[in-house]
Amino acid sequence: MNRREFLMAGAAGLAAAAALGGHVAHAADRKPYRVGLIGAGWYGKSDLFRLIQVAPVEVVSICDPDKKMLAGAIEMTGQRQASKKAPRGFGDHREMLKQKDLDIVVIGSPDHWHALQCIDAVEAGADVYVQKPISVDVLEGEAMVAAARRHNRVVQVGTQRKSTPHLIDVKKNIVDAGLLGKVGAVDVCCYFHMRANGNPPVQPVPDHLNYETWTGPAPLRPYDGLPHKRWWRTFNEYGNGIVGDMCVHMLDTVRWMLNLGWPTRVTSAGGIYVQKDGKSNISDTQTAVFEYPQFNVTWQHRTWGTAPDPDYPWALFIHGEKGTLKASTMRADFIPQGKNNGQPVHKDVVFEREQYPEDVTEPDIELNAAPATRLHMKDFLNAIENRGKARPVADIHEGHVSTASCILANLAMKLGRPVAYDPAKRVVTGDAEATALLKRAYRAPYKHPADGLA
Repeated sequence: MNRREFLMAGAAGLAAAAALGGHVAHAADRKPYRVGLIGAGWYGKSDLFRLIQVAPVEVVSICDPDKKMLAGAIEMTGQRQASKKAPRGFGDHREMLKQKDLDIVVIGSPDHWHALQCIDAVEAGADVYVQKPISVDVLEGEAMVAAARRHNRVVQVGTQRKSTPHLIDVKKNIVDAGLLGKVGAVDVCCYFHMRANGNPPVQPVPDHLNYETWTGPAPLRPYDGLPHKRWWRTFNEYGNGIVGDMCVHMLDTVRWMLNLGWPTRVTSAGGIYVQKDGKSNISDTQTAVFEYPQFNVTWQHRTWGTAPDPDYPWALFIHGEKGTLKASTMRADFIPQGKNNGQPVHKDVVFEREQYPEDVTEPDIELNAAPATRLHMKDFLNAIENRGKARPVADIHEGHVSTASCILANLAMKLGRPVAYDPAKRVVTGDAEATALLKRAYRAPYKHPADGLA
């Protein structure tokens, strides 16, 4: 990235990038990073196009088991990247990685594939940008961290709230500045109606989809549509429901803002209370409590009804003795307690339509997330350029703690009792049944990566 390109990011981007440690120190004589994408759906392409916007890269390979989705991604990428070259296409990520010609791999596949694909990529010598949640069970995450460290690879997790300009601002100027005073409670929530709950019939697998490869290590469900178009998120076979999908973002943001590590204990209750008519098997209502020595972080989701605060339907609320901070992907508000604790502060999401006009015409783009993802990619590249000196802001270990904490919430709900995870021993303390659930069974012939953990 040269100086002219960096300045085009705008004043807001500059301020946020400075908070993240500056722009990417890309050597002038360095060849463009050679990039491969695994998972050519909605967010895989979105992450890839944000990377193209902020650094000299050449996308050489794209992988997806859906030939139609793959072809569309190849065409769009050829149009978007500077060389105008169409990447090669693969139906299996292992064949793509065999080429040993990638510096960076972006993983946007469904959750049940993240662990194996990330580990395969770092073993092939690539640095990795992997979408959240990083795993579908706790020990997958442990194996991912171990592989990244063993191969000295940079792995950035797509929890880009930590690179969101207005959230960086309130962390620095409200949380770190002490405006909240002593924090005594935190709430995180999601009330989006995002739980697919239909009853599509079982049907033949279309010729353009390799359903065996798409399913991979997960259980092979009867085919009843196109699961890679968000239908898959409604099944526990492929992910961890709304907690795994949405809580991971807000819990991760709270942990970053307040410097929190592993929760000491996790409790959760919920189930399918309202939306009982469809095939979905993830909870439509759930509460989880993540206990820390100083306070609890409490999660609530409902995929029905209305949000208690319509301005903050997916958000975090940090309650301090001097005031409350509300924050979401779209805005943030500091509400002081009384007249002696300062003035209210309001922040809005930063858009960069003028600097990046292609954002406006890109299909299905989340405009509010684009600046955050660009900064997240810059931070990722900065960590690559400074390998061994600095971790990325969403390093794989931090992504593992946030992901695993959410998985533990689902285990606690399933078991009907609290769970306390010991990351040093990789067990749930005093609970053999819960410990056995830290690793899911894999469908043959796939091998669980935790089988090789020391």
